[in-house]
Amino acid sequence: MKRRFVLAATLAAVLAASPALAVMPDEQLPDTVLETRAVDISRELRCVVCQNQSIDDSAAPLARDMRIIVRERLVAGDTDAEVKAYLVARYGNYVLLRPPLQGDTWALWFAPFAVFLLAGAGVFGFAKSRSLPAPAPLSDADREKLERLRRARAETRSL
Repeated sequence: MKRRFVLAATLAAVLAASPALAVMPDEQLPDTVLETRAVDISRELRCVVCQNQSIDDSAAPLARDMRIIVRERLVAGDTDAEVKAYLVARYGNYVLLRPPLQGDTWALWFAPFAVFLLAGAGVFGFAKSRSLPAPAPLSDADREKLERLRRARAETRSL
């Protein structure tokens, strides 16, 4: 049991540290203010080859190139909004982890809610179809038989 815990803790530590390895030391800017801005921007931009991962967390070569572009644009004097606009112009709104609500992005915003509602309707419909029908009322003959069985059971319990 202790061995499993140590193995799980080691695995968790390795997985937690892996995003820190994404930004290479040669990418970092000497100016800490610009570097902080670059990291903040990189956390808001999606790696276009990864599955929903920011370019700051990704180790993909394209994400590295995008991080370098962010830093180059900041050194050139661009604002944060200008850097994002530069990358959006090249990759589209998909590059933003939080794309703006527009006509072409409404599906990104509302699809999760639609899926949730459809799943809820499916569960409700399935549960309703599986519900048991109301029992039919007992006939007089069935009531008499039930009473005889109850009396017989009560007699066997009293013995």
